Amino acid sequence: MKPALLALTLTALLAPAVSQAAESQSVSAEQYAQVLKGTWRAPENVARDGYRHPQPTLQFFGLGPKQTVVEITPGNGWYSELLAPLLKEQGQYVAAVQAPTVSDYARKNEEKLKAKFAAAPAQYAKAHVLEFDPKNPVFGTPGSADTVLTFRNVHNWVLADTAPLTFKAFFDVLKPGGVLGVVDHRAKDGASLDDIKHSGYLTTDYVVKLATDAGFKLEEKSEINANPKDTKDYPEGVWTLPPALTLGEKDRAKYVAIGESDRMTLRFVKPTK
Repeated sequence: MKPALLALTLTALLAPAVSQAAESQSVSAEQYAQVLKGTWRAPENVARDGYRHPQPTLQFFGLGPKQTVVEITPGNGWYSELLAPLLKEQGQYVAAVQAPTVSDYARKNEEKLKAKFAAAPAQYAKAHVLEFDPKNPVFGTPGSADTVLTFRNVHNWVLADTAPLTFKAFFDVLKPGGVLGVVDHRAKDGASLDDIKHSGYLTTDYVVKLATDAGFKLEEKSEINANPKDTKDYPEGVWTLPPALTLGEKDRAKYVAIGESDRMTLRFVKPTK
């Protein structure tokens, strides 16, 4: 057989195997469809899908069904409703929450999350809740996680002056080659740190610096969660917009029409060397 023909034949034989292997490392469209319409999801959380684009966001971060994924401060469990069921068969979902001794708010949040998990054991039986001290964060055994995800939390760590420590803890828990996925409210370029602390919006450059100072490499940015209608100049900062709507009924229709904030979506990687 001629060398060129032999190479073509080998390519044809190997291609399906490679394709199947790639598929086995990703969550399928069918799996996403199943969890997105899951009856265990809170109706108010389902209503946010159009703003938060969960499937393309998780696909951008490279979510795989066999991964160990640590989600940092999941709040009411918006992403827990999707991540825990997607990982329950072959992977591991870890919800990292502030220790209840930190504040009454942290205690109530953990209680609500655990109640959510207990109410739907078929989806959450394997989900693990990990408590951490925000002043000395540890998110698991070093090098044990494939992916760390955090949604709309970095601004809180900036306000608390714990962001550098937190990003270093992300780096420590991830395996070499592991992914850090960040979604947060995006400020206008050039916004000052004082602006950031009062508005809840962060500049992309600031978040990238936090991550790269911790040792990460920025792999890619995405506009999946962009919102060009967000003018970022509200009386109560980002909390003026849904879902917080801090101003109550004042100009409510206006802010509902804008929708949730304009958000950066960043994928970082822990270098292998």
